[in-house]
Amino acid sequence: MKHRILAAGLAVAVLTPSLGAAQGSLHSHPVPDYALPASYLERIAARDDAGPLLNAVIVQATTAEDALASVVDPYGPLFARSVLVKDNIETREWPTTAGSLALAANMTGRDAPLISRLRQSGGVVLGKTNLSEWANIRSSRSSSGWSAVGGQTRNPHATDRSPCGSSSGSGAAVAAGLAWAAIGTETDGSITCPASVNGIVGFKPTVGMVSRTHIIPISHSQDTAGPMAMRVRDAAMLLTAIAGSDPADPATADADDFARDFTAGLDTASLAGVRIGVLRGQIGGHEGVAAVFAQALADLERAGAVLVDIEYAPDPQMWADEYTVLLYELREGLDAYLAGSPADIPVRSLDDVIAFNRANAAAEMRWFGQDIFETAAQTTDTQAYAAARANALRLAGAEGIDRLLAQHDVALLIAPTEGPAWPIDLVLGDHFTSGIGAGSLAAIAGYPHLTVPMGAVEGLPVGLSFISHKWSDHRVLQAGAAFERARTAALMHPRFAPWSPDGE
Repeated sequence: MKHRILAAGLAVAVLTPSLGAAQGSLHSHPVPDYALPASYLERIAARDDAGPLLNAVIVQATTAEDALASVVDPYGPLFARSVLVKDNIETREWPTTAGSLALAANMTGRDAPLISRLRQSGGVVLGKTNLSEWANIRSSRSSSGWSAVGGQTRNPHATDRSPCGSSSGSGAAVAAGLAWAAIGTETDGSITCPASVNGIVGFKPTVGMVSRTHIIPISHSQDTAGPMAMRVRDAAMLLTAIAGSDPADPATADADDFARDFTAGLDTASLAGVRIGVLRGQIGGHEGVAAVFAQALADLERAGAVLVDIEYAPDPQMWADEYTVLLYELREGLDAYLAGSPADIPVRSLDDVIAFNRANAAAEMRWFGQDIFETAAQTTDTQAYAAARANALRLAGAEGIDRLLAQHDVALLIAPTEGPAWPIDLVLGDHFTSGIGAGSLAAIAGYPHLTVPMGAVEGLPVGLSFISHKWSDHRVLQAGAAFERARTAALMHPRFAPWSPDGE
């Protein structure tokens, strides 16, 4: 037995059980290797602690038996597949911290509805993943994947480079083979960016497809949970398990009309004759990304897709209004969540969190501050908020994605998701590749966004984004699965070592 010290005296026991323990929990029924929690627990012990530390997992089941004990039906659709969960989503076994020491004791003893659905479908909740603290909404100079609870998550393809965020641990863990799949959350880019730079599939569903109840919030307009996996089919399986309506979340009122078996038709989905809009203005200026994207376009054409070039430049006011919305809804949502937590926690409002961080600055604010929190605490103009929300939604939805799809008679929009992973820089913060991607359109509009690995730049993975209209989740997944089969670029395997120009 060993202990991983998390924070403020909190320690989590970690055992490395034998594969036989997991087999015995299911009695005489054979369990495929991918379903064995024990094998993943062994990998977590070996890989998450491999130097330099990946720090992808904050806490995990003590034994395989413990992990399997919470499964409602191990022979359900997920058949005991092991899933890691971002640590802003409540599970009854462990505290839900959002990476903050202020919530180290946030042991609510309850499952988020999406976790209940996961268990009922036969999924194993293997543990919780690290994240950018408070889902990257605390500071404008943060380092993606850093939290006071979990430390700095690292990209398994290049351990000195960023895993992006805020679902950093979920992306890195799946890429490192620490679970069959993981659940992340996104407000704007927090599933798709870490999926892209870690070389995996990430899917941000239509907002309202998956319940947000008992998830630490940023924005009720844009927040959603979603699957992260190695294959589109696996992501679709996980989405099938967690999608559906929740009376406590009004955004999900129509979810049951669109939730389905999202794996249906994936194996035979074709791109033949499918018109796809290519967002040329969102390729950016990085030559390596442009070359990988060109190969992906050739693969799509070879599969029969009809590519339509689209020149589009978003109105910068869209992002300004989005920021106003996020600030206002963060204050309201976080105040409500903290006030309602049944756990014995020292913070019950955003103001309390700001004060906690100041009092614990050495641990919480050594690397960056909380300027976004402080601005959000002062963002109280309801009329300005309502106007900003209406305008951002119009620019991203009706006059953004919807207009582009209709005007060019295309079913989908595509662009690179993000540039290659940048070096981790706790002193100066993140270094995103400018000008790449159209994910903010889908995030602000609340529409589905899928990223699928399309190749690599100097050994660093990059993803291809598929975007379409609201509730078109199944169609987007089908297109991604068809591209996955048509893709000619070889997938990169994690090296668990710092990046080098020769990949050695």
